[in-house]
Amino acid sequence: MLRASGVAYDVRKDFPYLDYETYDFDVPVGTSGDVYDRYLVRVEELRQSVRILEQAVNRLPDGPVNVDDPRVILPPKHKATSEMESMIHHFKNVMEGPRPPVGECYVAVESPKGEKGYYFVSDGTSKPVRWRIRPPSFVNLSAISKMVEGHLLSDVIAINASIDIVMGEIDR
Repeated sequence: MLRASGVAYDVRKDFPYLDYETYDFDVPVGTSGDVYDRYLVRVEELRQSVRILEQAVNRLPDGPVNVDDPRVILPPKHKATSEMESMIHHFKNVMEGPRPPVGECYVAVESPKGEKGYYFVSDGTSKPVRWRIRPPSFVNLSAISKMVEGHLLSDVIAINASIDIVMGEIDR
């Protein structure tokens, strides 16, 4: 929604993560921020996603892609059912989970509807002290009152559809 209004903000470009700075892709930007611009930006985002995927597929190495560390990756099923040590690692990974270091962090990722944020506080155990998700639908819905000003009631349906709200995200 922000890009359709002329702001070229993309978390992958502005705060790169997961090697996005090495990928070649454009940030589509609209001009007026209306329903049609949101549509055009969304379609161009699909094209740019295909560009990123093509580059990622070309970079995939041959062979396995998981790290060979049974403390963080589940063992193959045939090992988990036939080797005691693999079964123990499987059980500990599933029942206890990882143990992040003590501290807090906020991580933002680019999602199809905008910036999605994750806030996490750890005391060093496998259970978080606090974990909150900042969904884009909650933020996008807060702007709808400004978007519908001066429009016909029948336009509200198209405006609402163009911001693509997921009601399960806005109950925060």
